[in-house]
Amino acid sequence: MTERPLPTKDRLIRTAAELFQRSGYHGVGLSELLAAADAPKGSLYHHFPNGKSDLAIAAATWASDGMLRMIAASFEPADSFMEGVETLCHKIAKLFDKSGRWDTCPISATLFEGPDNTSFRDHAYHLYKGWISEVTHHARRFGLPAPEETADTLFILLQGGWQLARARQSSDVLRALPGKLPAAKTD
Repeated sequence: MTERPLPTKDRLIRTAAELFQRSGYHGVGLSELLAAADAPKGSLYHHFPNGKSDLAIAAATWASDGMLRMIAASFEPADSFMEGVETLCHKIAKLFDKSGRWDTCPISATLFEGPDNTSFRDHAYHLYKGWISEVTHHARRFGLPAPEETADTLFILLQGGWQLARARQSSDVLRALPGKLPAAKTD
């Protein structure tokens, strides 16, 4: 059975997320994006009236939603907070291994390497706040004494670990992160 192609809007979003992650916002031209998404130029402006900048917000949101699902899938079945952290770090490491590339965080590649504007920064903050809130929920659920601080620390470790993994071209950096989280000593 043949899979139905994605609607044009979805193809544009997913293609933009992948291309922006690989090359950054400024590293992707509209014609490259449209060709990769197999979409006519008019469809871009039909779905995203402000063009590339609206598409960047949608692509970052789509990528963030995937991360939120990964966080939930890592922590919900876990028997402890640290088990959830280990699962999450291993899943992220597998993404690195699977891609065969050493791309940056899709949110930062799209919104921080894009135009320096308040709406991009505000949206990045909103998306990252969602990740931190999801981890805080699980830290609280497992009774950690400082759930917000633990979630912030994990986020900082993941972002820094992501960069170091890129520099070393090794996902082992991400697999080692759970042992660096202070909560690992008390869980």
